[in-house]
Amino acid sequence: MAKKIEIVGLGAGDLQQLQVGVYRKLIKGQQLFLRTKEHPVVAELVKEGMVYTSFDSVYEKHEQFEDVYQEIAETLLEKAQSESVTYAVPGHPLVAERTVQILLENGAKAGVEIVIGGGQSFIDALFTSLKIDPIDGFQLLDGTSLEAGQLQIDQHIIISQVYDAFVASNVKLTLMEKLPDDYEVYIVSAAGSQEESIMKVPLYEVDRNLSIENLRSIYVPPVQEEEILWRTFPKLRNIIAHLRGPNGCPWDKEQTHESLKKYLIEETYEVIEAINSEDIDHLIEELGDVLLQVLLHAQIGEDDGYFSIEDVIEGLSAKMVRRHPHVFGGAEAANANEVVKNWQEIKKQEKGGEHADVSLLAGVSLALPNLLRAYELQKKAAKVGFDWKEIGPALEKVKEELDEFIAELDGTEEGHVRANKEFGDLLFAFVNVARFLKINPEEALFATNEKFIRRFQYIEEKVKMSGKAIEAHSLKELDQYWDEAKLKGL
Repeated sequence: MAKKIEIVGLGAGDLQQLQVGVYRKLIKGQQLFLRTKEHPVVAELVKEGMVYTSFDSVYEKHEQFEDVYQEIAETLLEKAQSESVTYAVPGHPLVAERTVQILLENGAKAGVEIVIGGGQSFIDALFTSLKIDPIDGFQLLDGTSLEAGQLQIDQHIIISQVYDAFVASNVKLTLMEKLPDDYEVYIVSAAGSQEESIMKVPLYEVDRNLSIENLRSIYVPPVQEEEILWRTFPKLRNIIAHLRGPNGCPWDKEQTHESLKKYLIEETYEVIEAINSEDIDHLIEELGDVLLQVLLHAQIGEDDGYFSIEDVIEGLSAKMVRRHPHVFGGAEAANANEVVKNWQEIKKQEKGGEHADVSLLAGVSLALPNLLRAYELQKKAAKVGFDWKEIGPALEKVKEELDEFIAELDGTEEGHVRANKEFGDLLFAFVNVARFLKINPEEALFATNEKFIRRFQYIEEKVKMSGKAIEAHSLKELDQYWDEAKLKGL
């Protein structure tokens, strides 16, 4: 005898809406299982002779819905080993039914034929009850596994399987990542049946006073307000495209990759300034300015027909997966040092392997600020052993370079040229000391610049209070103000 599970849908509403063929199978089914008996037609079918076994008790055994669905599917496949089984689910078997998908995935392995019968989807009833046209675009999402990244808030969103207050609470919190707390949504229960209920509520009230209900969905109308859509990436991309479009901004339309280089550098340093000042609002703003530069470059690439932001995202996604095999693959990394080591090895393989005819220093960008570039060049060389084992020789090198620099300060033009070179050597030697001490030279100099600004501004305040021009002050007086600023911790 063929092993078979026939899956039928209980429809979205009353018995009158149940398909005749499905009705006959439910009444005559010898081995009939229901995912849940909590459905408007079940009580009426029982009066007409339907005999069934429900899986409602399985929900109480597990904390995760996926575990519930897995047990239901395993039980059905086991029952089907001895006789044909009919399995009934709310709505249509192929709409928002995880148990059906598990059966389709595992039926062949268990030697069981899975047959999909009829059933009316709750989607049709929802469209009718809410009077919405899906041609505008809509999403059907699972409330038990909802993620903010799935949401396209400019479309109709229907979130199904909002069984109880716990699921509703998770749905609410997820929606709040994209929408205002008071955004109005609809709670729809038993759409299309005599028990239909539609409530319009602000988002923050979605999980209040909800009983257990297997036929509950939440409908989120498309967002029309520009201010809310500003939180979405597609809206931002459209704004940038419009700025460079025919009716856009003359300045934005004139920009090229070359002309924008300086702005990217400036905005990056302003992000660093915001981090150093621990100003979150400032950091948000400056990160936005960096993102603007990325999107402008991507839009220029798209306008010129070379690449788009999707190419940038695809390349980055592929790189992150490729270079994190300990997360996305079978590799292991016990600590951050191992992660960096693996990253460098993978990067080397991507560039052609260790025998590629390329200098070890080739990967250090010319565009880096030169203090950072010196730091990175030394790191690269140190990795293959071109480095002192301790800081002592590095400090001696600084003294040596300082002596050579001083020796060239003889006041001649030739001495000035030589001093210029020795000054570079001195800075390079100091960077080496910084590297030994794990001091980032660029950040250290940035901090000193900021300190100088604070103290000099203090001098300017004192000068202003004196009523004399700054030029009228002696260096000794200005130094006194500087020492005051230092004592104040500026």
